[in-house]
Amino acid sequence: MDKKENKKNNKKQLYALLTIATLLIITVFVFAIYMLETKNKDDDTQISYTELIKQINEGAVEKIEMTVGSTSIKVKLKNQEEEKKAIVPSTQAFIELVQKKVEDGNDEIELKQYRQSAISKIPTTLFSILPTIMMVALFVLIFKMQGLGDKGKIYDGQENTTDIRFDDIAGLDEEKAELIEIVDFLKEPKRFYDMGAKIPKGILLYGKPGTGKTLIAKAIAGEAGVPFISMSGSEFIEMFAGLGASRVRKLFERARKLSPCIVFIDEIDAIGSRRTSQSGAESENNQTLNQLLVEMDGFEKNETIIVLAATNRPEMLDKALLRPGRFDRQITIAPPDVRGREEILKIHSKEKKFAEDVTLKSIAEDTAGFTGAELANILNESAIVATINKHEAIEQSDIEEAVKKVVVGLKKNSRVISDKEKRLTAYHEAGHAIVGRCLDTVEDLKEISIIPRGVAGGYTMYKTNEDKFYKSKTEMEEKLIGLLGGRVAEKLALNDISTGARNDIQVATQIAKDMVTVYGMSEALGPISLEDQETLAVFGQDIEDVIGEEVKTLIDTAYKRAEQILKNNIEKLEIVANTLLERETISAEEFEEIIK
Repeated sequence: MDKKENKKNNKKQLYALLTIATLLIITVFVFAIYMLETKNKDDDTQISYTELIKQINEGAVEKIEMTVGSTSIKVKLKNQEEEKKAIVPSTQAFIELVQKKVEDGNDEIELKQYRQSAISKIPTTLFSILPTIMMVALFVLIFKMQGLGDKGKIYDGQENTTDIRFDDIAGLDEEKAELIEIVDFLKEPKRFYDMGAKIPKGILLYGKPGTGKTLIAKAIAGEAGVPFISMSGSEFIEMFAGLGASRVRKLFERARKLSPCIVFIDEIDAIGSRRTSQSGAESENNQTLNQLLVEMDGFEKNETIIVLAATNRPEMLDKALLRPGRFDRQITIAPPDVRGREEILKIHSKEKKFAEDVTLKSIAEDTAGFTGAELANILNESAIVATINKHEAIEQSDIEEAVKKVVVGLKKNSRVISDKEKRLTAYHEAGHAIVGRCLDTVEDLKEISIIPRGVAGGYTMYKTNEDKFYKSKTEMEEKLIGLLGGRVAEKLALNDISTGARNDIQVATQIAKDMVTVYGMSEALGPISLEDQETLAVFGQDIEDVIGEEVKTLIDTAYKRAEQILKNNIEKLEIVANTLLERETISAEEFEEIIK
């Protein structure tokens, strides 16, 4: 940690200690005054003023102790050991009354007077406004702490530079080629300016979580050797209005001082979502976004600042952010293909030992759709599994177990399951497997199991050895049929249904909804995109009823098809389910042998 970071942390700790100390002092102060005001308030030791005068007249008072200026006095009656407390209307008037009684012959009364202490001189009005003072002090300290320093981590391009380079990133060759000109511009901006070229002010990177958006942003700064200011969108959001916009101003003030540099805002959708006319938190978000737009418009020609931003929800962003002159370029960071996955695995396998029969190419071929972060996690989990199994190197079985842990969840061997639940799970998973085998577009089976993993009671895994960038209507319809195979099997075999199909139904409903509203695959509605409220409003409220009917038709059709397949293969369903009950896990080869 550098000196600036230490200084900032020390300052934060100082303000935190000051806050605690101030609150403690105020609390003790209030408590002391409260104790002084309530001292000896016990009802059993009270004596009324009228009774006190009566006792004085009868000569029954032995001693009176009082503090000048206070209306509370102590009274000691004759023949009583316990002192009593009384409240007098006026100290001075009461003193004169007692003195007159002494002058009239009642000289047995002992009157003791004390000076008023410094604390007791505090007016009661101050006590009443102390809560307000305490709240104001607290708010001032919170504001101070909210505005402490400038958030965001700086890699200053020199002694604290980011050490990530393009060579450290695999599977993003096209994206790196697109961004290499940004590196050239940051290294030699004058060459571009002399040619009259305008380099984009902002570049938006979007894609699934784990695809390497933050990594490639750091690599640009590392290649260019310029300061890299990294900040998350959530860091701009504050509990007090106006502080988010203030953070944006401070961020770009710092960037101008460090120019040429890169400003990276991760998860920009936290502050860049579409503006609304609402108040409160929405209004604060609008102010922050407006300030960001103003700052990006205000770059001078000699201010070589490039704003990189990352999000996995580009559809949430305000259109003003995406117009030319702000985020001019939008680059999709997609999951890697099979060659990219193999390159990523090479980077993450440098310090790991593998058995001779394990090849990175085979892992890459079996992990279609996985992101770079997921691939790194699989190799790490493989190493952990191999260590636990006391293997000298990572074996194929360790990798397969790691994939299951990442995709399905942790194996729950210790979970106690009743025979009834096992039977239900066996039929459910057998239903998925048999229906899937009878469909042309469903991937080949990899493994069926009724051993619980994660939240699932069992699972049916398919091979993912093909990269798909598009899906046909037939594929999506057959995906629905395969998903509903488990629920249909329960109904046919056990004449009952369970909650085990919950996730299947959720996924199937979403796919059917996307087919109708996103991909325009509905016969009734045609090729129309209906995924946002603005478009729905154009067609009126009746369109939502039509969407609902179309989604239901797709689900009902898929259910009937799955039902037909399983009725035609009911004997195979029984055999596979009973084999699962016996073995708990069936491989693809064993499955083929069973149903043949």
